[in-house]
Amino acid sequence: MPPRTTDSTPERRDDRPQPTEPEGGALTEGESLSEAGSRTDGGSRTGGESRAEAETVEGGGSGAGSEPHGGIDPTDADAADAADADADASDVDRRVAAMRRAADGGRRWRAAHLAGCAALLAVALTGGAVAFGGAGDGGAGVGAQAVSAAGALLPGDLARGDLAAGITSLQRHLRAQPRDHGSWATLGVAYVEQARTNGDPSRYPQAERALRRSLSLKPGNDQALAGRAALAAARHDFPGALEYADRALRQNPYNERALCTRIDALVELGRYDDAAEAADTADDRRPGVPVFTRYAYVRELRGDVRTAREVLERALGSAHTPADIAYVATALGQLAWNQGEYRTALDHYARALAADDGYLPALEGRARAQAANGDRAAAVKGLEQVVARSPLPGPLVALGELYEDRGADGDRAKAGDQYALVDAWTSLARAGGVNADLDTAMAAADHGDKKAALRAARAEWERRHSVHTADALAWALHVNGRDAEALPYARRATATGYRNAAFLYHRGIIERAAGDERAARDHLKAALDLNPGFSPLGAREARTALKDLEGNR
Repeated sequence: MPPRTTDSTPERRDDRPQPTEPEGGALTEGESLSEAGSRTDGGSRTGGESRAEAETVEGGGSGAGSEPHGGIDPTDADAADAADADADASDVDRRVAAMRRAADGGRRWRAAHLAGCAALLAVALTGGAVAFGGAGDGGAGVGAQAVSAAGALLPGDLARGDLAAGITSLQRHLRAQPRDHGSWATLGVAYVEQARTNGDPSRYPQAERALRRSLSLKPGNDQALAGRAALAAARHDFPGALEYADRALRQNPYNERALCTRIDALVELGRYDDAAEAADTADDRRPGVPVFTRYAYVRELRGDVRTAREVLERALGSAHTPADIAYVATALGQLAWNQGEYRTALDHYARALAADDGYLPALEGRARAQAANGDRAAAVKGLEQVVARSPLPGPLVALGELYEDRGADGDRAKAGDQYALVDAWTSLARAGGVNADLDTAMAAADHGDKKAALRAARAEWERRHSVHTADALAWALHVNGRDAEALPYARRATATGYRNAAFLYHRGIIERAAGDERAARDHLKAALDLNPGFSPLGAREARTALKDLEGNR
């Protein structure tokens, strides 16, 4: 399972300071975890790992008001979007052609499959962000709830969760009221969410221009600074995300988006103690679903699964909107899947999908749990539906591995198509300003250019020292035959206590190659005991390696 995504958190509609009135018993909105009595460590906190992403901060990040101006003319939002589409059109043809070349020599159904996914990417790149499916894709699901910003326009469509209609409504409003800085900030965050939800990196430059316009109209406003933090996180520029979040919080210490993005940035940078303090601060100032889910993940990454589950269950019990229910139930499903509790995970995903039947993280999680639980046919069908809507690296690799494991006629070619689409996505992501090195390292190590995987993993390690980057570098070194170098990174990836079967598997395989058979047996067994279906191909290799090691005793 890829690192957990935490950037789809539903956000309150007002980031202004609000007094809270804690009540005893149930966890309610405005009540912190400490007030609810859910913490079990006497007040000590631990850091964790999130899946927030980032863009490069411009100008080194001085105080409020130093934001560069420029970008779109506030009187012509739609014309700017059209210009974006025209500017990107030449790149579309080149990238789609490259994707089609990946299918040359294949069967007719392979070409059709790739063409469908290529069309999805092309439509996204040219600004038709909600691609395919008409009514089924008209709402962006839970993620659409994340676009509200303090004091900004909240059109009915946007508040109800129809992200594309909300963006159209915002553009219409800004043509009439071009100096509404709050609505520019909301539009920028909506573009960030649309990019994340639909796998559409072309929206990031549009988001950047909208947020810059907000700051040009009202320098230092916390809504736009927090939006810049979210954009930076989405582009994997975590130092930039941290800087913008800090600037937003200097203007408004209660801005929920900034508080949450600050946690994400710190954990992705590997600054776990600082992230724990940030989570405490966020819980004190703005307790709610976005903070609780991050706090739970922080605890999971330190091996405290019980507390993580308790916090999420309390949060789910207090959730009322479909957005909150789907988001928290999916987090519970991911937690259960990581522990090998597949039936429990499926129950949580069912609850998430009952709240929002199009919520992609829940659809992907359900497919992974079905595969691990033995229902491969349903898993393949589910992941095919996911990648048809949002062809992101995680589900593409998962689907490719399921095809490889199934081994029917044409499955190897189908798997190759999925891995080729990962390369296409990373090209589009980089064109949108996204640092895709971690995605490249993780996918290419097993299914692509091993040397490229190592280059990407090293580059990412230079930027940040998280457990996920440590694991990616360890594995990239291993597949390049450099196990002595890999072992310290594999140990570091498992040092926090995070119960991740893929990390344990990687460490065990590396230890075996390095000659430490006893440690290899221990970690391979631990991986399979924890989550025996963590990967169709990885779990099979782990079982084979463990059997060989047992035979050598």
